Amino acid sequence: MIKILYLEDEHSLGRIVKESLASRGFDIRLVTDGAKLLRQFEQFDPDICVLDVMVPNIDGFTLGKAIKERNSKQPIIYLTAKNQTKDVLEGFQSGGNDYIKKPFSMEELIVRIENIMLLQSADTPNVPIKNIQIGNYEFSPKRFELRYRKEKIQLSHRENELILLLSKHINQKIDRRVILKELWGDDSLFNSRNLDVYIRKLRVYFEKDPAIKLTTLRGVGYYFGVD
Repeated sequence: MIKILYLEDEHSLGRIVKESLASRGFDIRLVTDGAKLLRQFEQFDPDICVLDVMVPNIDGFTLGKAIKERNSKQPIIYLTAKNQTKDVLEGFQSGGNDYIKKPFSMEELIVRIENIMLLQSADTPNVPIKNIQIGNYEFSPKRFELRYRKEKIQLSHRENELILLLSKHINQKIDRRVILKELWGDDSLFNSRNLDVYIRKLRVYFEKDPAIKLTTLRGVGYYFGVD
């Protein structure tokens, strides 16, 4: 499931977009005030940000730059009613991956979100087409799914990337900094805290098979073992 952090101060539009995206299977969090966005970014850890440019307190371009400082790989789509060439250029100079002019259709927004996430996945080398067996679990990186017997866990983009990376190092140690550089682009404290959260989530996901161990190697990284 793709996690979207959506910044929009027009309440009616924000509600319509949020409900439309949620009904199509996206996990979306709506923020209406630019001053509150960065805190929500840290708490939610989205796969992609969709930012309206003209919002109260802090404009979308400034927030986009701040987000990119925290995570250089974070995808961002800017939304704006402006149509000047200089505004489009400012959007891309502020770290935007795409730029949509208002008014826009939901179909256009969804296509652009999915296209960016597809490109992000393509940046991960050697993504296997076939499912990967991890103990009694079956991992499908193409479908963002982890299965245990009849139970299915729908993974977020970042969870999918992390499991894929760990699956390439089964019964091996993997340096923490390698994970941070590979998935977030840098090993900042903010990204390091996010990694801790994801590791805890994966331990819960894999807890049904006692043969699978995701062990922290203090000062080094992790050991992803399958007996």
